[in-house]
Amino acid sequence: MTNDPFALLARLLDAPGPSGFERAPARIWREAATFADSVTVDVSGNSHATVFGQGGASDGPGVMFAGHIDEIGVMLVHIDDNGFCWFDVIGGWDSQVFVGQRVTLIGRDGPVPGVIGKQAIHLMDQKDRDKLSKPHDLWIDIGATSRDEALERVAVGTAGVLGSTVTRLPNDRIVSRSLDNRIGAYVVLEALRLLAEERAKVPVTAVATTQEEIAYTGGGARTSASSLNVLAAIVVDVTHATDSPGVEKKRHGDIALGGGPVLSRGAAVNPVVCDLLASVAEAEGIPYRVQASPRFTGTDADAIFTAHRGVATGLVSVPLRYMHSPSEMASLEDIRNAAKLLAAFARRVEATTDFVPR
Repeated sequence: MTNDPFALLARLLDAPGPSGFERAPARIWREAATFADSVTVDVSGNSHATVFGQGGASDGPGVMFAGHIDEIGVMLVHIDDNGFCWFDVIGGWDSQVFVGQRVTLIGRDGPVPGVIGKQAIHLMDQKDRDKLSKPHDLWIDIGATSRDEALERVAVGTAGVLGSTVTRLPNDRIVSRSLDNRIGAYVVLEALRLLAEERAKVPVTAVATTQEEIAYTGGGARTSASSLNVLAAIVVDVTHATDSPGVEKKRHGDIALGGGPVLSRGAAVNPVVCDLLASVAEAEGIPYRVQASPRFTGTDADAIFTAHRGVATGLVSVPLRYMHSPSEMASLEDIRNAAKLLAAFARRVEATTDFVPR
């Protein structure tokens, strides 16, 4: 693990890894887990790092931390005779975001830069100028002059991401295209590092899960939770900050950057886990907010709490502005506090801890 935590976070954020193609950031994540007692990767691409309990205890039930390492992206579906690449989306996009963006495709021999093309407004009929562009109206131009030339670098099925890089702003804020959810993958690993310094009584496994953004059947989170013997699982994801103009707090809650991690209540969340998270935050002096999740959370928690015979699951989220855009924004202080909260939670868990809501 680097001595500069931000350096690791920046490497994770800039590595292209859309759902189903997470290998680059996952490798970085595993390579950074030098403090762990065990580091593995499974057939679904999920990366596991485990720190044993006090006295080297590795057997028996423990705690799972899960943060998904994938991001939304694009995939090539057709390459025409002129070398233009037509694409579809990976995950949930606002189509307006694509216009004028640069992209990085995960080519067979390395990154392939390109731009998203659209007919110039000067060439459009008046009736077409105000229409919203859909992905099928756009294409990716990698500078090729023919299909054969394009195929030397990419192919149908090649995936990619928008071509932006991490930026630090004043007031401890950070901007990236992939904060959703490299934040979660980073937080669970940082929490595990803290536990390597001061161990919990039970083993703790951090998991960088795959395919959350397209997890219609549970993605990597469900398979990971089913393979582990855990007392409780904490999912770390992002949630919408509501402190920017035009967001209705009466509908979406009062959540601000720098206000601390957000604890979810309801739906997939075990109430005993949630109460323990809140009491730990208060004892540790960590600011936090509570968010209502009356139906589903839209995170890996939805897949984990029904895995195996059922898993006592909690959800800790980091506030995020401008979600699913090239310029997602979060607070580094919120990220640090989320990791501290997870580590403190794990230290409160014993092999006999009862998470059954009675």
